[in-house]
Amino acid sequence: MYEVFADLHVHIGRSQNNKPIKITAAKSLNFANIAKECNERKGIDIVGIIDCASPYVIEDIEEFLKTGEAYEIKDGGIIYRDKICIILGSEIETSEIGLNGHCGSAHNLCFFPHLSDIKAFSNEMSKHIKNITLSSQRADISAYELIDIVKKYNGILIPAHCFTPHKSFYGNCTDRLENIFKEKYDDILAIELGLSSDTFIADMISELENKAFLTNSDAHSLPKIAREYNKLLVNDISFKELVKALKNEDGRKIISNYGLDPKLGKYHRSYCETCNKVLSGDAPIFKCDSCDSKNITMGVWDRVEIIKDKNTTISPKNRPEYIYQIPLGFIPGLGPKAIEKLLSTFGTEMNILHKITNDDIETVVGERNAHSIILAREGKLSIHAGGGGVYGKVELKI
Repeated sequence: MYEVFADLHVHIGRSQNNKPIKITAAKSLNFANIAKECNERKGIDIVGIIDCASPYVIEDIEEFLKTGEAYEIKDGGIIYRDKICIILGSEIETSEIGLNGHCGSAHNLCFFPHLSDIKAFSNEMSKHIKNITLSSQRADISAYELIDIVKKYNGILIPAHCFTPHKSFYGNCTDRLENIFKEKYDDILAIELGLSSDTFIADMISELENKAFLTNSDAHSLPKIAREYNKLLVNDISFKELVKALKNEDGRKIISNYGLDPKLGKYHRSYCETCNKVLSGDAPIFKCDSCDSKNITMGVWDRVEIIKDKNTTISPKNRPEYIYQIPLGFIPGLGPKAIEKLLSTFGTEMNILHKITNDDIETVVGERNAHSIILAREGKLSIHAGGGGVYGKVELKI
C-alpha cells in the first residue's frame, strides 16, 4: 500500500464546447484541464469532479476516453496517463424541512464508480431537476430520498460543506444529520467539513464520531484545486479503494486531512450584512455590536457553538490528524509569477508545500518569499477571520 493525495470536490465551469455547467466557476475548468492540472501542477492522485451528471460533461468524458489518454477501470474511476484517478461525481441540492419548519436546502456530493452508473443517475435525476445540464441544481426530493437513488446506481452520498450558512445540512436545515437520514444514517460514510470548519469544530457533535471527515477544495478555478485535500493510504487508485479508505477497511484509511485554518474560510464567523463587518467574540453572535442589526449571516463557529453536545473536543482514536495548510495563492507577497517559477522548478504544489527545503525555494523566489512559505508550512502565520462570504486574510509575523 502507498500514500496518495485526494481532492474530491472540483467543479466544471464550461464544457469543451463552452456550454455553461457551473455558472460561478471559471471557463477554463473543463474535464480535460482538471485532469491535466492535477497531474502536472498540483500533485493530486485522486480527483473528484462533481459535475459529471450534466449531459454536456458526459459527452466530454466520452470524447476524452477516445483520445487514449484515459481509460476506465473495473474497480471504478477513470485513469489519466496512468497517474490520476478521476472519480465521477454530481453535486445535488436537496429540499429539506429546515429549522423551525421553514424550507431549507443542502448540497450533497454523489460519487459513482463507472460512467454507465452516472449516466443512469443523470437520466433518473432529470425527472427531479428542471435543468440537468447545470451543476448543483435544486431537486424536488430530499436527501433521504436521494440516497436511495444514489445507491441504486452503485454510488455513495457525502453531505457537502456541512456547516456553511447556505446550502448545508447543519448550516440551515438541522442540528442533527440523523434527523435527515433516519434509518439510512449508517449509509453516510463521511462528511465534507468545508473551508470554514476543521476536525476540532466538527468533533464537538457526537453523532459524527463514526463518520470520516473529508477536506476538499470546492474549486471554482484551476488554481484553487487542492487548497484543501486528503492523504489516503490505499492499495491502488480507484473508486473501490477510496470507499475502503472512507470505511477504514482492510488497512486502507485517511491518514491526514490538509485544510485551511478555518479562520481563512468565507463563513467562519458571523457577519453583519448591514454594516458589512465580520463579528467576533467568545460566544455566538446574533446582533451586531456596531449597529444593533439582527441582519446577521451566521458563522460556522457560531452555529456549532449553538448545536454542539460536547463541552470539549474529544475525537475518536482513529480520527486522522488535521494539518493546517495555507496554499501558495494565500501567502502574502507570493504573486502569480513567483508561483509559476516555483512550479516550473519543483513540479507540483505538493512538493513545494511539503518537501522542498528553504534554501532551494530561496534560490528561485528569494529569501523573503521562501521565509513566507516555510512559515506557512509551520503554521506560524497570523490570520484575521473571514465571514459573510469574505475570505480571511493572512499576515506575516516577521
